[in-house]
Amino acid sequence: MPNTDHTYLYKFNFDATELELCSLEVKCLFDASLVEKHLFSEIEVDPSQSAFIKSRLKTTFSSTSFDSLLNEIKNQNIHAELFKVEYLVFKGDETPNQERLQKLRDIGYSIEGLHEYYQPTITYGLCYCDGLWYFGALLKDSLDWHKHQQKPHSFSNSIGVNMAKSLVNIAAQNNKGASLLDACCGMGTIMLEACFSGNTIEGCEINHKTYVRAKANLAHFQYTSTIHHKDVKELNKKYDAAIIDLPYNLFTLATNEEVAHIIQSTSRLADRLVIVSISDISIIINQVGFQVMASCMVRKKGKTKFARRIWVCERRK
Repeated sequence: MPNTDHTYLYKFNFDATELELCSLEVKCLFDASLVEKHLFSEIEVDPSQSAFIKSRLKTTFSSTSFDSLLNEIKNQNIHAELFKVEYLVFKGDETPNQERLQKLRDIGYSIEGLHEYYQPTITYGLCYCDGLWYFGALLKDSLDWHKHQQKPHSFSNSIGVNMAKSLVNIAAQNNKGASLLDACCGMGTIMLEACFSGNTIEGCEINHKTYVRAKANLAHFQYTSTIHHKDVKELNKKYDAAIIDLPYNLFTLATNEEVAHIIQSTSRLADRLVIVSISDISIIINQVGFQVMASCMVRKKGKTKFARRIWVCERRK
């Protein structure tokens, strides 16, 4: 029967070092808690917007029985040219592989049209999750954003693409109309992910050499966002949220005074800040009139002693 409780079923994947980051991103995107590596939500998010969302299934039909689900699909007289049906495996699904394949064939024979495995115009998904069978249109992560890993210029200790995508989602909260600022944009890693996902973002970079390379990275992928070559204190424009990836690597190690200056200057420009640091900056956050709404720790793979902390802050009312 048609499913009325939820609209979408999301499937996630992440490693142990990214659990806290993924959970924080899910909270900001869906206002929900991630218990297992899946989530039901009525909120629509493109899987390619996140490094952790692998697929989104529109749960058009659901049933405790596969046979009942199949009969409902048959009764709908679905017509689709060049379609494909995939089986999604979730925790608790012990259906043998051969049985999964047979169920896919049963559904495929119930849809009118030509089956196309390699270049389908529409993909459907079938799965068993939390005691119910689900069927509907399936959208998977396109992986197109992986091209950003081959940007012309980068720092050896820059944040990874996965974290960059999460920072954008945490800052924008799935609001594509939100105006974002990358206050210390460096080589533009965060800006690339914002542009890819359709967010409105500007950057600020005081170092001329880095500024030139950031512009080159954006141009390489044909993105046109503005980068301001100046100290962030010189900006006067207001933004809905600002991301601050504080300088901390061997080449741009910032003093406590410089960190305070960056946070103070950026705090004038937005009521929501998402800050990345390697030290406790809670005192500075409090001093500029903001409060920490959430935070998480992200450890680097293979380097248990190196960790970044993400602080989600909002102006105190």
